[in-house]
Amino acid sequence: MTSILSRKITAFSFIIFFSCSIKESSAVALGEIAKKHKKNADLIINRAIADSQGYDRLGEMLDTFGPRLSGSTNLEKTLDWIIDEMNKDGLSNVHGEDVMVPKWVRGKESAMMTSPWKKELDILGLGGSVGTGPRGIQGEVLVVSSFDDLKVKSAMAKGKIILYNVPFTTYGETVQYRYRGASEAAKVGGIASLVRSVGPYSMNTPHTGTSAYEEGVKKIPHAAVTLEDAAMMGRMSDRGLTVKVSLYMEAQSFKDVLSQNVMGEIVGSEYPDEVIVLGGHIDSWDAGQGAHDDGGGCVAAWQAIKLIKDLGIKPKRTIRAVMWTNEENGLRGGEAYRDEHFNELNNHILAMESDAGVFKPSGFGFTGSDKAFNILQDIGTLLRRIESGEITKGGGGADIGPIMREGVPGMGLKVDNSKYFWYHHTEADTFDKVDKDEFNRCVATMAVMAYVVADMDERLPR
Repeated sequence: MTSILSRKITAFSFIIFFSCSIKESSAVALGEIAKKHKKNADLIINRAIADSQGYDRLGEMLDTFGPRLSGSTNLEKTLDWIIDEMNKDGLSNVHGEDVMVPKWVRGKESAMMTSPWKKELDILGLGGSVGTGPRGIQGEVLVVSSFDDLKVKSAMAKGKIILYNVPFTTYGETVQYRYRGASEAAKVGGIASLVRSVGPYSMNTPHTGTSAYEEGVKKIPHAAVTLEDAAMMGRMSDRGLTVKVSLYMEAQSFKDVLSQNVMGEIVGSEYPDEVIVLGGHIDSWDAGQGAHDDGGGCVAAWQAIKLIKDLGIKPKRTIRAVMWTNEENGLRGGEAYRDEHFNELNNHILAMESDAGVFKPSGFGFTGSDKAFNILQDIGTLLRRIESGEITKGGGGADIGPIMREGVPGMGLKVDNSKYFWYHHTEADTFDKVDKDEFNRCVATMAVMAYVVADMDERLPR
């Protein structure tokens, strides 16, 4: 399970801050590949920037089906709808591929601080958590600032509810308390654990996310509280006040259920067996609408290939948009895609993922050969007019990770992520947070990169 977390964290390593504005491309020096494809690239950019269809479709999907947790009816209805819509778009080879996914159900949950005064606490149970039982759990809170602090205070932990009041630094560092905090608390006798939400900003919005239990360690309930409430209880504890909480959670896990990866494509005119893959994960947590994480990335990739088709552009190689399932709490979709297409991976030319929100794009992070990197930098000059053509070394994504480990070059869309973790895994990750112009720039950036790589005379070298 730890390896799953590390792979998911890697998906965020390529994200940087960058501001975008449309500029004239005439002043940009173009390489030979860029010169050859400039006309169509400009057509793609112009159409994407002026378009509303993809943005409107994202809103329709989010408002119609809501959050899409693996194992939920919402997710499966969304996937069926995507297949219908892709067929209406006239994409080729539209289909789903079976994936067995975990099913965890939140149920009802609540928390009340009962001492030093009564206050209802906003919480979100963490994915995979066990429930409290029908009587709930009541106990004194032990506030700790780190795993090391928990060890120091271990003699005081038995029978307590452990609160990890750990301010956000980086996602990779702070998420460890969410992921393995329950087992560490149980080892010292904790009866439940709470974690300060993993994010830098809150307006009383708790953040959910995946967690895991260490084998052989008692499973105790595990939930996130808001930044505000965690900080308040931390201050109370520092002043010597006794903090008590009553916790109720109905969370439970069930047997794996059937889901699917969904995909559609433009078939290459000369080398149909050579494939450029782009997409995002269609599942989300059961809070908000999963707009930035990762409905926007999915629909932007889908719109990118639809736009190329609608313009009548026919690249030499196949471009495939994939909506991967079960990224959030299992990564089963990416692994299933690798297994299903294992014998075809030598002809997977490039894999592209968008899973950092559909904010202002700045370019891509790329993992592959130096020769390929230089070619992609050449292509990137076509995107300088919208300031999204920067290609840097190192990047990819959680869902394309399995095929990247088999040698497929990979790249992740880089965006301005300054607000991403404000909304990440919360009720606030909703369609109104998506800016139309920023979304369209993401579409344009992915579409141009996918088209040129698909249409080059020579395949991208490994």
